[in-house]
Amino acid sequence: MAVLVTGGAGYIGSHMVWELLDHGETVVVLDRLSTGFDWAVPDAAKLIVGDIGDQALVDDILSRYDVDAIIHFAGSIIVPESVADPLGYYLNNTVKSRALIECAVRGGVKHFIFSSTAAVYGTPRVIPVPEGEALEPESPYGRSKLMTEMMLADAAAAHGFTYAALRYFNVAGADPKQRTGQSTRGATHLIKVACETATGKRAHMEVFGTDYDTPDGTCIRDYIHVTDLVNAHYLALTHLRGGGESLVANCGYGQGYSVREVIEAVKRVSGQDFKVVESGRRPGDPVAIVANPDRCFKVLGWRPAHADLEEIVRHALAWEEVLVRRNRV
Repeated sequence: MAVLVTGGAGYIGSHMVWELLDHGETVVVLDRLSTGFDWAVPDAAKLIVGDIGDQALVDDILSRYDVDAIIHFAGSIIVPESVADPLGYYLNNTVKSRALIECAVRGGVKHFIFSSTAAVYGTPRVIPVPEGEALEPESPYGRSKLMTEMMLADAAAAHGFTYAALRYFNVAGADPKQRTGQSTRGATHLIKVACETATGKRAHMEVFGTDYDTPDGTCIRDYIHVTDLVNAHYLALTHLRGGGESLVANCGYGQGYSVREVIEAVKRVSGQDFKVVESGRRPGDPVAIVANPDRCFKVLGWRPAHADLEEIVRHALAWEEVLVRRNRV
């Protein structure tokens, strides 16, 4: 039996591959390498370069490698980009996910774990936000992910497989063993951008919006270490394989930090000052969103090991140095 990881050459996906291999799983990666890298996939995993929307290819993979579970990371993730190109996001995140789910049903895959997002909530009325809060996404990105959650629920009910939709908050950091990390060129994630600026890879960074109704005027987010996140996925897989019911769960720490607080943390940990330019708000950005992770704790027995902002920053900075040493930037 094997686990198929879509988008397994990307940031979170490559961490997931290592997590699975560390637990003795057989892993197949499907990635079109649009933002991922073949070198990010461990030698012990099988990398197939292709698109999740290619159903003939997916059908062949599921049959050839006897796949019992899919962990689905492949997709587009930039909120402002989704506002500018909504149809592209609905194609890549929703239409192609539908094709993948259909292949899973046809191939008898028993379990499906989906990379969802806190963007399905929009700006929630309750913070920390529980899973039962109103789903009011404010961007095509969030809506594209919510549609996939809905398809999964309907397909699982009709066809008898189980699934987990894990709603990520802001993922950051890198593998503490420095085996993989966030390597995307032109990344937009705050901690990645701040670390690139601190290490001189960018001349400056921007803060988008300083007039929000928050204590310092900047957006507030819940930052989760990528290693803790993929551990939650492995626990979800174990839960489903053990006969557990399908679930939707938040993946975050329940602690929010503003953009300014994160930048100060990067300056403090790196020992570097750097230029920060204040700009206007970006479309689609919620004001504040922080997870209520109780369901992950109670149902999956998840216990974060890296729930410290400065540790997340240290690991992210260390990965920037790895990229330089490996001549990847």
